[in-house]
Amino acid sequence: MSDPATLQTPTGPMPAFETRAPAFQTIPFVFCSPHSGRAYPESLLAASRLSASDIRRSEDLFVDHLFDFVPAIGAPFLVAHFPRAYLDVNREPYELDPRMFREPLPPFVNSSSVRVAGGLGTIPRIVAEREEIYAEKLALAEGLERIERIYKPFHRSLESLIRLTRERFGTAIVIDCHSMPGSVRAMPGGRRPDFVVGDRFGTSASGVVVAQAIGALAALGYDVMRNKPYAGGYITERYGRPEAGIHVVQIEVNRYLYADEKRFEPNRNFLALRDDLMRFAVTLAAAVDGEFNQRAAAE
Repeated sequence: MSDPATLQTPTGPMPAFETRAPAFQTIPFVFCSPHSGRAYPESLLAASRLSASDIRRSEDLFVDHLFDFVPAIGAPFLVAHFPRAYLDVNREPYELDPRMFREPLPPFVNSSSVRVAGGLGTIPRIVAEREEIYAEKLALAEGLERIERIYKPFHRSLESLIRLTRERFGTAIVIDCHSMPGSVRAMPGGRRPDFVVGDRFGTSASGVVVAQAIGALAALGYDVMRNKPYAGGYITERYGRPEAGIHVVQIEVNRYLYADEKRFEPNRNFLALRDDLMRFAVTLAAAVDGEFNQRAAAE
């Protein structure tokens, strides 16, 4: 299943995003990769002051490939092909920076958020290394068009997947898949975590789900942090409603585990990590299913 919105890239048209769905959904999970897109529109490349490699620094490198097993284990996987440097769907719909646009912004825009101040709003101003993306200011109509044509349909697709999953299973667990730079040093002693599990400080998912996720990763031998330095973005904040049976957990994978960040290439550990992530997902699905079934029987 794919959305009709397309990106005009140097190699031809490409759908802005797609849902990779199993023939039959068997687990109450929805996986999402909003930042791994690498189909750069010709219009973005023409407007950017950055080289073709520098503009890629915001990508969640190959996260869509790391989790490409998801349909095979019985869950849908929503994958962005549009790059984060073009549009960030892990933001509010209108977190826009007035410094980026030729015209004044409409009154409904949130231009005072911390994310906008940092240059990483819905239409990002910078890439991860704090390099300015655009050579000149954008027309406001262009930014709003990206939101109407891609942002809103992407979220409608995610909302539909969550709704259908909850209707089918009585609960929905969203795994929001991301990656973090190898330079992140958030553990005691300045060590870098292998994974960060974010739940908006206990608000976007049941503690049971989060504990099971952390435990499943730790059992595979990985160092895991919770909410530090990534607690979750707009997707966890918007959709996480544990009291209504909707749990959203953000998973950040450290890129040093699987990629050469400077060359934008997988390293020799890529396939081993992918296998571990599949074990993690299967273990988490079984643990959550057992926990919820046990609770239902007790009630």
